[in-house]
Amino acid sequence: MVGLRRTVREYGMVARGVASIDHPVLAHIVPIRRCNLACTYCNEFDDFSKPVPVDEMVRRIDHLGDLGTSIIAFSGGEPLLHPELDTLITRIRSRKAIAGMITNGYLLTAKRIQELNRAGLEHMQISIDNVMPDDVSKKSLKVLDKKLQLLAEHAEFHVNINSVVGGGIHNPNDAVVVAKRAVELGFTSSVGIIHDGEGQLQPLSELEQNIFLKVRDMGKKNYARLNSFQDNIAHGLENKWKCRAGARYLYICEDGLVHYCSQQRGYPGKPLADYTVEDIRREFVTEKGCAPRCTVACVHYTSYMDFWRAPQTIPAPAAATAVNKDKLIQLQIR
Repeated sequence: MVGLRRTVREYGMVARGVASIDHPVLAHIVPIRRCNLACTYCNEFDDFSKPVPVDEMVRRIDHLGDLGTSIIAFSGGEPLLHPELDTLITRIRSRKAIAGMITNGYLLTAKRIQELNRAGLEHMQISIDNVMPDDVSKKSLKVLDKKLQLLAEHAEFHVNINSVVGGGIHNPNDAVVVAKRAVELGFTSSVGIIHDGEGQLQPLSELEQNIFLKVRDMGKKNYARLNSFQDNIAHGLENKWKCRAGARYLYICEDGLVHYCSQQRGYPGKPLADYTVEDIRREFVTEKGCAPRCTVACVHYTSYMDFWRAPQTIPAPAAATAVNKDKLIQLQIR
């Protein structure tokens, strides 16, 4: 019954998104920038930040609810480090939004999973970068497999396991092993491509292309499979599309500012508390110069339902670039 209710809510989210452009479909919000890991490709964490105060997080969630946001998902850093995360999940659900989270999974226990069930979490994503930990990433199947077994036994929410291919990954075939294990445990699987510090495409070798497509096809059918983004990205080709970041997709940093995405911080750079429907409408028709070679899949998903709508008539801004450009980072391509 839990899964059926979740599916009904997701179909309602899509229908509402098609019916109106004046609300965000997905918002990623950072409750804490600190992380308990230090993967060398990542520029989205630090090892010292304090959690955003719960009262401030509640205000941000409420404002996203007032804007009509369909999905509110925690990103980071490591969201499970926030001491009041369950309270925040419950707040999201009280605003009739779908509650999600991206986590490295290290802090999961049977008790913690059951607490997340009670709080009302509906989606969790864990990225696993390799089979054995190495100098690039400690997010390995060897370390996390027991956590996955706990999720299979206790989680009432949907779990997606994301693997990666591309620069810095020593053993590309690890993505196949990770995806097979995810499917075996009853989870969905996805595959990501390592991109540069601005979220831009990095070419894949022929072997990596084949692995990418193989793992992609192992995943269960989902909304993202309706488009051709994956094939183009795997072959190093640009995509011609209308990025609706700042409108359909919002990235809210720990300072409460709205950005296009985690890799294009600084624009619009406006406090969420002051963000209005007029901002959404403006960004909906604003061209994004980084779009053709973008690999940030969550923006692809939320923009795809509007590919047939209004042309983008406002020229691309000089969007801010991410910090630590020399580091490679990854986000999922489902």
